[in-house]
Amino acid sequence: MRIIAATDSHYEYIKEHDHHILENLILPKIRGNEIYILQNEEHSIIGWIRHSFFWDNTPFMNMIWIDDTYRNKGLGKKAVLFWEGEMKKQGFNLVMTSTLANEGAQHLYRKLGYRDSGCLILEDEPLEILLTKSL
Repeated sequence: MRIIAATDSHYEYIKEHDHHILENLILPKIRGNEIYILQNEEHSIIGWIRHSFFWDNTPFMNMIWIDDTYRNKGLGKKAVLFWEGEMKKQGFNLVMTSTLANEGAQHLYRKLGYRDSGCLILEDEPLEILLTKSL
């Protein structure tokens, strides 16, 4: 798998596939280097990572998506470690993410050294687990 920073040329793909972001935020996030594109060996897009900043100073991975065909092959781990490396290069010593309590991703994050750091309870939603990791 190859991971690259998203460019304006990825706008349509993200708009079509990432249903958890407002359309008017896509280009600013691309231009702010807050979206990474995951590609297979043929350079076809197989997923993405999108982040923002919690409290405007702590990298927070909002979304990691890998197409079904490529799941359970260690690519999620590789993508998260890549993102952590990018955040460390930028001088950050702490990163955050979250996952729903009914999602399996929480187990991957814990294996990678993330620690439960709180939760968020929204009406009619499963518990959202907040996780942090020191880099």
